[in-house]
Amino acid sequence: MPVSIEKRGKDSYRFVVSAGFDSSGKRIRKTKTVKASNMREAKKLAAQFEVEVYSGEYISPEKMLFKAFVEEWKNKYAEEHLSPNTLATYVLHLKNRIIPFFGEVKLEKIKPLHILDFLKSLEEEGLRKDGKKGTLSTSTIEYNHRILKNILNRAVEWQLIKKNPMENIKKPKRIQKETSIYDSTEAELLMNCLQKEEIMWNIMIKIAITTGLRRGELLGLEWKHVNLEKGILQVKQAVTYVNKKHIIREPKTKNSIRTVTLPEALIDELRKYKSTWNKKRLKASDLWEGGEYQFLFTSWNGKPLHPSSVTTWWRRFVYRHKLRYIRFHDLRHTSATLLINSGVHAKIISSRLGHADIRTTMNIYGHALQEADKEATKHFNKLFSNNKTRDLEA
Repeated sequence: MPVSIEKRGKDSYRFVVSAGFDSSGKRIRKTKTVKASNMREAKKLAAQFEVEVYSGEYISPEKMLFKAFVEEWKNKYAEEHLSPNTLATYVLHLKNRIIPFFGEVKLEKIKPLHILDFLKSLEEEGLRKDGKKGTLSTSTIEYNHRILKNILNRAVEWQLIKKNPMENIKKPKRIQKETSIYDSTEAELLMNCLQKEEIMWNIMIKIAITTGLRRGELLGLEWKHVNLEKGILQVKQAVTYVNKKHIIREPKTKNSIRTVTLPEALIDELRKYKSTWNKKRLKASDLWEGGEYQFLFTSWNGKPLHPSSVTTWWRRFVYRHKLRYIRFHDLRHTSATLLINSGVHAKIISSRLGHADIRTTMNIYGHALQEADKEATKHFNKLFSNNKTRDLEA
């Protein structure tokens, strides 16, 4: 008996497939309700459902374990809608924490109390995988909450459960750690130390601290994205490394695709670096493996740098020159804070950093903005001092 398709409502279709007879001679029917934009899409999904039933791969919703649904979620949603890097991070958290807790539980049996128990368990000691002592960070707990909610939202959309058990559970509070940055004196010292380094690293760090680009965005920069005549660079792609291969993709948000003005002093250095880069390209000759890409920062044969190699170089550089250690990503925060302290408007800083919303900038750099605001009010003291002088003269 072929699969039957019944329209149940707007964008909703119900499939029925006969799966033979049970021991008492009663016909066994497998049903499934799905969302589809039109009948054509519904027929395609119905055909997949029929194959699953006859091959024995179909699991009734009331019998589906959480870990089985995670595989469905990965195949039918995550691989298409999440970036490879994000998916890899999700899978890591699922493997380490979420599946060990919920894996053997039937999907429809997961209740709000189970979610609360899980989130509470993440506050216990000994769950870190980095070898460090202490509990998980609040951001990691919040991230696990986000992953679990994403998965259960798909279960609701696909009508495997009627309601997401996380619907009324508040997101765990994320405590924003105070950012470690270089002040203007330390930034000048950093620039002096860079003069002793290989030109590729010299230029990379200078771009990082003057533009606020993320590590992946720096690695994704190509020469076609740098206009030395206009003194600008365009952020159009980023490089990540997932499953032992480099992936070139668009930046994390639409606002991350942006144009950033370069300091004049850096433009001449970039011209010299381009000349050095061209010589390296010619020297590699047939061994060059950059293909169609002309990344600014590459290994000797033109391949993109591994993201971790940047972090490793930065750590060694800092210790070698006895600088105060901050993370490589904190160069981005340093860039923003130096601009704030110079009186640059938060909207401009938000645009340079590629934030989707100025509120993101305000949340991250609120303390620095507040300090800059205090400094700004000192300019008004002159008004009062002038008035006080006139009062004395009168």
